[in-house]
Formats: sequence, C-alpha cells, structure tokens
Amino acid sequence: MADTAIRTDEQPTTRSGPKRVGRLPRAAVHHPWWFALPAIAVFAGFFLVPNLLNFYYPFTDWSSYHPGISFTGLDNFRTIADDGSLLRAIRTTLLYAVLAALFQNGFGLALALLLEADTRFNRFFRAVFFLPVLISALATGYVFQALLDQDGAVNSVLGTDIPWLGSTTWTLVLVTVVHGWKWMGLSMLIYLAGLKGIPGEMLEAAKCDGAGPWRTFRSVRWPMLAPALTFNVTTALIGSMNTFDIVQATTGGGPAASTEVFNIYMFRVFGQGLYAQASAMSLVLFLVVVAVAIPLVVGLRRREQLL
Repeated sequence: MADTAIRTDEQPTTRSGPKRVGRLPRAAVHHPWWFALPAIAVFAGFFLVPNLLNFYYPFTDWSSYHPGISFTGLDNFRTIADDGSLLRAIRTTLLYAVLAALFQNGFGLALALLLEADTRFNRFFRAVFFLPVLISALATGYVFQALLDQDGAVNSVLGTDIPWLGSTTWTLVLVTVVHGWKWMGLSMLIYLAGLKGIPGEMLEAAKCDGAGPWRTFRSVRWPMLAPALTFNVTTALIGSMNTFDIVQATTGGGPAASTEVFNIYMFRVFGQGLYAQASAMSLVLFLVVVAVAIPLVVGLRRREQLL
C-alpha cells in the first residue's frame, strides 16, 4: 500500500519536463517604460526643446545687449531681408549645395565604375578613397586652406602665385570641390552597391544585343542606379545646405562674403550677440531645406518609377 501511494510532495510532470513552480514577475519579463526615461530626458534636453525654442526666439528681441526677452513679431526677418543678408545667403547656399552635390556624385560615380571589379587592387583603393569620409571635416578644411594658400604647397609645386582662396568668383567652386572630395567615398559605396545589385542576365542580354560599354551604361546600368542616385543626391544636397566646418576652415565666409552660407552667417551674427536674428536665419534655413528636399525626393522617386 505504501509503494502504491501517491506522494503529494512530488512536482507534477509534463511531456516537456518538470513544471516550473514559480514564475518571474511581470516587471522582470516586460521592462517598464520608465527604463527609457534617461534616454528620453537626454533627447528632450539636447534636441527636442532647443528645436522647439527655435520656433519662438526668431520672433523676440533676444540678444546680449539687454536682459529681457520680449515678443517683436517679424522684425528680425525684416532686418535680415532689408540689409540683403537673407537673399545673399540663400543664393550662396543653394549654389554651394548644387555644386557640392554635383562634384560629390560625379567623383563617387566615377570611382564606383573604375573600382567595380572585385580585385585586391580595387578593394585596397576603395578603402583609400573612403578614408576622407572618416576624417574630420574641420581638419579637412584646414588642410586644404594650407595647401591652397598663396604661399602654400600648390603654388610651390606649380611655380605660380595664384590666390586660390581670394577670388570672389572661383573660391566658392574650389570649396565645393573640397566638399565633394571629402564625401565622395560615401557616394562611391552607394553606387558600388547599386552596380553590384544589377542582375548579370541583363548585362549579358545587352552584350548579346551588340551594346557597347557606353550603350550598356546608358540603357541598363544608369536606369538601374536610380535608387542609389536618389539617396546620394538627396543626402548630398541636404548635407551641403547645412555645411559649416569646411567653409569656416577654408575661407571663413570670404572673400567679400562670397562663400558666406547660412551657417556661416548665423555663426557671425550669433557672435555679435544678436541671438534672435541668428535664430531667425536658422528658421529660414529650415524652411528652405524643407522646400528643396520635398520636391526633390518626390521628383526622384517618380523618376525611379518611370525607369
């Protein structure tokens, strides 16, 4: 009888093994939302609140010349519009963005086509041309400022005395070339990924149809690179419209304000203690970027669908 008695202190078993006596608390399994509070606080304090305040300060008289802050309406926008700073900065920034995007994508696409074959030589030079992306933009600007100085290495090698950074016409172009050189490695990688994603059957079919390298590129490769082009052009334009460090290091906005883009203007005005005017320019820059980015992305996406 004792052998057949059921022992009540044994744990019930299932096919999968002994049943677990206890369970972890729900809070230990599902982390409570307040675990994210430190990250939310950092995000709100250093990003969200300053960006929200940027929609308020442009309409005030905030400056270092008086302690109070009062609402002034559109006075700051009228000031920057009347002295010509607004239109000049918009024109300079848009020209800089277009040229920088052109050089960055041109250099990147050329490198991607040259280094497309997966050889040891090409892999090495892919890494070499990507190195400028990892270098600080401010350091890049200072290096090129020293090279292009009238007493710099470029004039020494060429035996000339050209003020490369002293022309009100060509200095902006040179700075955009430096910008394109700095970021061409990123565009190169995106275009390489696009080229690698083209099906080999399409290239073989074009070859069988008698298409040469140029015809194959124009009719097959270029249309298939539409998503890569959309990404590269959009990021290049938006990034160059927000540029500061390269221009500040090479020219500081000169000569004669010919390279004074939005952020250089804001830096100069903020340094003068006119904080509200600098904030107004920042808000204008935000609106200009939105006005350029939305139609650009929509147009490039539509182009992808047509191709």
